[in-house]
Amino acid sequence: MAQAMADGMLASGIVKGEQLYACARQWDKLCRNTEIRGMHACKHAIDMVRQCDIILLAVKPAQMSEAISTVKEHLQGKAVVSIAAGMFFETYEQLLPPHTHHLSIIPNMPVSVCEGVILWEQRNSLQAEEAAAVEQLFSAIAFIEKLESDQMTIGATVAGCGPAFAAMFIEALGDGAVAYGLGREAAYRLCAQMMTGTAKQLLVHPQHPGQLKDRVSSPKGTTIQGVAELERLGFRNALISAIERIEQFRLK
Repeated sequence: MAQAMADGMLASGIVKGEQLYACARQWDKLCRNTEIRGMHACKHAIDMVRQCDIILLAVKPAQMSEAISTVKEHLQGKAVVSIAAGMFFETYEQLLPPHTHHLSIIPNMPVSVCEGVILWEQRNSLQAEEAAAVEQLFSAIAFIEKLESDQMTIGATVAGCGPAFAAMFIEALGDGAVAYGLGREAAYRLCAQMMTGTAKQLLVHPQHPGQLKDRVSSPKGTTIQGVAELERLGFRNALISAIERIEQFRLK
């Protein structure tokens, strides 16, 4: 995910490659990935921390304590931002030295093309100037939604898992079009742009999604026939059940 964020920031022009520093365990892979982006590769995390004002923690939760331990004495005066799933303010209050300025966010994959979602935990310890700088940086790659701590996980289910569901919808709708003669590449392009435009319409002109559905579904028209079939087959319930399944899995 850190790579996706870097790609988005570079594509947006909000930063240049020489402003980004990265550190990872697999040195050869890190060098390849940073070289093609014009970024700096650091063998040791402490070297990266010394060069940066904003530190992005992008390791798996199980590795977070170890990663922090190598640099924790050098985080004063830095804005520490974590993207680790399920790790929020209270956890970092225990892991980080006292008075460290930190924020937890959850990005999703479309940040790589500057159309992502970033969930921003409202409870954080960034200073006002730090928060403004971080928000300006991430606004270039994502829509930022600020949530209470207890809403971050369900928000991540929708924004983080949702792209997989959307891709399945595009694939299935495209298959239906191919079955009736449309070329596959054209089918996927039409489906993807249709979803992009529909989503933008709901964001630019806020309304209940059902209102948009009703506007497209004219009496005795083709659209309402398809809507009725989706309802008969449990389209809505399938999506609601998918969310429930994910949340139940998290509780295990």
